[in-house]
Amino acid sequence: MKSVNIHEAKTHLSRLVERVQAGEEIIIAKAGRPAARLVPIEGTRMPVRIGGLKPVPVPDNFNTLFEEEIAALFAGSTASRPARRRK
Repeated sequence: MKSVNIHEAKTHLSRLVERVQAGEEIIIAKAGRPAARLVPIEGTRMPVRIGGLKPVPVPDNFNTLFEEEIAALFAGSTASRPARRRK
């Protein structure tokens, strides 16, 4: 365990955190007396697994699939939309 003063800890915090992540414990002292301890956090979360989903096929006409319906919605046309029923 290495001891550093509070000024050094503020100045080099990112370096100290890297050392803590590597497994080292660091004591932060104020006026020569231990005030805090930096320790690595135990693994509390599962690591994120990238690419865990199966590939999904994309149709060739994906970009034009709902082109007419989208254009009608932007134009404000209600002809392609079914009428809503009131209760």
